[in-house]
Amino acid sequence: MENDSDSRVITIGSGTGRRVRNELRAYWEALRKGRAVPPRSEVNPRGIERALEFSFVLERVAPGMGRFRLAGMHLNDLMGMEVRGMPLSALFAPEGRKQIAKITEAVFSDPAIAEVELCAETSIGKPEMMARLLILPLTSDFGDVSRALGCFVAEGEIGRTPRRFEVTNVRMTKIEIQAQPATETPAPLRPNLQGFSETQTPFGKPPMQNVSAPKSPREHLAEMTPDERRAMFRIVREPT
Repeated sequence: MENDSDSRVITIGSGTGRRVRNELRAYWEALRKGRAVPPRSEVNPRGIERALEFSFVLERVAPGMGRFRLAGMHLNDLMGMEVRGMPLSALFAPEGRKQIAKITEAVFSDPAIAEVELCAETSIGKPEMMARLLILPLTSDFGDVSRALGCFVAEGEIGRTPRRFEVTNVRMTKIEIQAQPATETPAPLRPNLQGFSETQTPFGKPPMQNVSAPKSPREHLAEMTPDERRAMFRIVREPT
């Protein structure tokens, strides 16, 4: 429902959108610390003080739908009401809601960074406005990509509220998630190839040795010398 009695003359200067977007993107990149997507728990409002008025945090509540958990005053000014708890699509004209749903879903599912250029619907009391939207994925406390940090900056005079927008240009940058390097499996131990053959003794067992059969006493005596045979006998004297 439009607020005909509330004509806001708040004007956002040209170039604000680019500055805010660059500052928020740099903050998000610093949070990554080599990770694909930083966690929501590490986002500190003090780190984005100059962009805080235009910033927001989204929560994924359904495929293609992100709900404002936090939102700066600029978004409230555009809608003429508190936007916390509302879907991001509330800022868009009916024709653009399907497209913004696809963009939002890509941010969470790919994940990806969305940079969107917008223009506002115009009518009596609603002058032309250009806007920039940036959505950066975040992980929740459970590690899934279901949060997002972003900013929405509309440049020009707000006029009558609510102001709703249409998508004019989109740039999606998919985030490459690097897989953890696989642990190299050591090569299996191989037997010494010297003399290797199909009949090799199994690993861990000593080789069999040729053992001859024991000789009989007769054979043993036959192989002995005369001196060796005499040494086997001794003289035993009977007592007198």
